[in-house]
Amino acid sequence: MAKLNKRIVDQAGPEKSDYFLWDDELPGFGLRVFSSGKRSYLVQYRAKGRTRRFTIGPHGVWAPEAARKQARILIGRIAQGDNPAETKLLDAKTITIKELCTRYLADCEAGLVPGKGGRPKKPSTMEIDRSRISRHILPLLGNRRVTEITSADIAKFLRDVANGKTRADIKTKKRGRAIVRGGIGTGSRGVGLLGGIFTYAIREGIIEKNPVHGFRKPKDRVRDRRLTEREYRALGRILADAAIDPQFSTAAKMARALAMTGCRRGEIINLRMGEVDVQRSCIRLEDSKEGASTRAIGLPVVELLEPLLSDDEANFVFPGTEEGKPLVGFPKLWEKLVKDTPLESVTPHVLRHSFASVANDLGFTESTIAALVGHSRGTITSRYIHTVDTALVVAGDTVASYIQALLDGVKFERANYALDHSARKDAMRKFLTAAVSSTARSVDHLSAKDHPDTS
Repeated sequence: MAKLNKRIVDQAGPEKSDYFLWDDELPGFGLRVFSSGKRSYLVQYRAKGRTRRFTIGPHGVWAPEAARKQARILIGRIAQGDNPAETKLLDAKTITIKELCTRYLADCEAGLVPGKGGRPKKPSTMEIDRSRISRHILPLLGNRRVTEITSADIAKFLRDVANGKTRADIKTKKRGRAIVRGGIGTGSRGVGLLGGIFTYAIREGIIEKNPVHGFRKPKDRVRDRRLTEREYRALGRILADAAIDPQFSTAAKMARALAMTGCRRGEIINLRMGEVDVQRSCIRLEDSKEGASTRAIGLPVVELLEPLLSDDEANFVFPGTEEGKPLVGFPKLWEKLVKDTPLESVTPHVLRHSFASVANDLGFTESTIAALVGHSRGTITSRYIHTVDTALVVAGDTVASYIQALLDGVKFERANYALDHSARKDAMRKFLTAAVSSTARSVDHLSAKDHPDTS
């Protein structure tokens, strides 16, 4: 057989069974002619004592000379010990991103994939993960092989989500809708989830390298947002008007609680009566993002929550319209409250960030702020898991009172009152006066016992 060229390939017609035409100039390079008439270029070689064939591609897609060049490359790799046919077979068996995500979610639900702090992922976190996977990851990467994904694919995923390529309006229930908008923040959090999924894939022996490692995600600008003092006063006016409207009165109280505690939205929505400790000025959350968490709350928060409490500790502090359930519709009510106002872009999470920022303005340290808002630090914060000390209560009082005053329209000349000498002296004077009075009463009581009235 002579050198394979276009004339010879075009003349090769079908027969009753498949047959091969081999190139004389490049040993191992050939053409397979199928009984159907289809023709395909290939390389035949021996590896591990077996004859192996690797298909380059069909004639028409590949021209003879292009196929010959590819064959030379393959034969060179084979000479160095590669086995392209086996590699191709392994690649074909590699699972897709969709299959990997299915395995990942199943193991998460079984508690086999540790979440934050080594704890199993919470149901609410799982719901968010499922949403990000089904609405962003699978549409863009679902059919790709896991081993094929590179950092460039991660960058394209982020860009596509940010540009709204996964934007959708999905019907979820009989009357429910899920509006998927995308954006930089959504894309960045999607990349974060992909990083966790690929880490799981490494643990399972599916891949050796995480394509997300070293990838720099853009900063989510929402997390830099905080309320100015003018915006606090504007929010106070909105909440004051909402408090007298039966539709929004409970949501207004919840918004005040969020603003004056720095709690997460879900922590206030799901707050139960038994988790509020009025006497010790704290809330003891049985389950939060960081697990069980005890937070100091300021006196304004105590005064807000105390009238709402009852003897049934299992009841929700902010009940919804459906018996035995909290006001889960708070996010939509919040959107209605701030719609068409200068605060329309403000989310409940901004209240949390603003609380921490105000605490910082007032001179409190990072560890104190972390304890107030329930951040996991693993050092100082861990001391406050079960108890709340006086310093934290004072910090809670200071920050909550300052924010309450802003909501009530107060304009402060300066913010750093934590180290104000006159205020500290006044507070200490009151404390010592109370202590002296208490001691005097104790002395009088003991004196009366030692010298009873005999008249």
